[in-house]
Amino acid sequence: MQHSVVNYSKLMEHSEFRIDAECYTPYHLQVEKVLEKKGYKFIEDYALSVINFGPYSLCNYIEYIKSGKPYLVTENINNNIIDTSRLHYISDEVHALLHKSHCQKGQVLLTMAGAYLGQAAVFDEDFECSSNQAIAKITLRSNSINPYYLATFLNCEYGQSQIERFTTGTGQPNLNLGLIKQIKIPEVTEHFQLDIKSTILLALKQRDESIQKYKEAQTLLLTELGLANWQPKHRLTFVRNSSDVEQAGRIDAEYFQPKYDEIENAIKKYAGGYSFIKKEFEHNQSTFDIQKDKTYQYVEIGSVNVSTGEIEPKYVLGEELPANAKRVLAKGDVIISKVRTYRGAIAIVAKDGFVGSGAFTILRESGRINKETLFAFLHSKPLLAWSLKPNTGTSYPVIVDNDILNLPIPLLPQDIQNEIQQKVSQSFALRAKSKELLEAAKRAVEIAIEEDEEKALAYLKEKEDEI
Repeated sequence: MQHSVVNYSKLMEHSEFRIDAECYTPYHLQVEKVLEKKGYKFIEDYALSVINFGPYSLCNYIEYIKSGKPYLVTENINNNIIDTSRLHYISDEVHALLHKSHCQKGQVLLTMAGAYLGQAAVFDEDFECSSNQAIAKITLRSNSINPYYLATFLNCEYGQSQIERFTTGTGQPNLNLGLIKQIKIPEVTEHFQLDIKSTILLALKQRDESIQKYKEAQTLLLTELGLANWQPKHRLTFVRNSSDVEQAGRIDAEYFQPKYDEIENAIKKYAGGYSFIKKEFEHNQSTFDIQKDKTYQYVEIGSVNVSTGEIEPKYVLGEELPANAKRVLAKGDVIISKVRTYRGAIAIVAKDGFVGSGAFTILRESGRINKETLFAFLHSKPLLAWSLKPNTGTSYPVIVDNDILNLPIPLLPQDIQNEIQQKVSQSFALRAKSKELLEAAKRAVEIAIEEDEEKALAYLKEKEDEI
């Protein structure tokens, strides 16, 4: 059993009186000891202000629209990245009303609540936007500290320990502004801060290049199908034959929306012909016997980033695996979520050793179409729209394996498939390098704290050369 002995005077150091054991675990106290040895200042020593936007009642009634001013929520911020692929939008009028929540260039944004609590990134975008009340905006004094170093520190072990330590609440954990101001930031040289900034900017550049490569693959595929400019049009009225209803075994209007016919007709009228997914890919229905004392890398639908296709497995002891942990995943498998709320959770498995949820349809290359073309096809805007067609259920809408297996797929020429494969592979490789650089920057900050800046910079250079 772990325990800590803490003087009463220690309890009184923070603006909030804390006596809970979680705040004084041996790990957190050891982190504090390392920071004290290194030397530090508080965030409030560097900041002009640390604010969010207070009127919860107003923020809770914000209506999102299809286009307008971007509105950041906590899921948009993760490990030095502001993910603009999943933005929400609000009207110009609401944006003006939320003037206190506008983001400014150079601010460090730190998430304060929910599943994404404790993630930091520098706002350096060229668009106007607001953020919700669960994001703290740290505005720094001129020439005080580099925002990229601050964000990287907050994301590293020594920042995360303090964030975890200061978090309050159970069902809805949160971090308040007063405690954010008291986070200890170790002092390092300006030269080291600039090197960290350089690494982060390189990582973000590679991420942007990754996004561009993927867009090129999508454009190539959709142009070939004549769907490059396709926009969904939801019709309020249309006519269908009773024979169509009888054949489908469905009577709900959504299933028969003409927009779905447009997608399927483009595939079936493709000059190169078409096939069906079930004819071109093997359906992986493998099962395994769970060993209770073994730790598995488990992939559930929430493990897949719906924007990028990246997989972040959970490490789960066999006896704690959910009943739906059914499949053995192999390198090269394409996994497709069957749950509407995770529409777009599609990925190519990068390595062996994962087990997966039964909420995926899992496909393997076996014929004329490569996995990268399948990924780009299923992840395209028209096909993501189509995935709403066969949904069944209301509170938890899903599709089934056969809905995917019976989907028509174009037989693209090999040269086009090869080009799509190349661009998708380049996209994945660039994204992996970006992620490695972000992790290397965090580790370099930790080495600077634990040892010295010279060793940290040597490590960083070695990792950059490898990557």
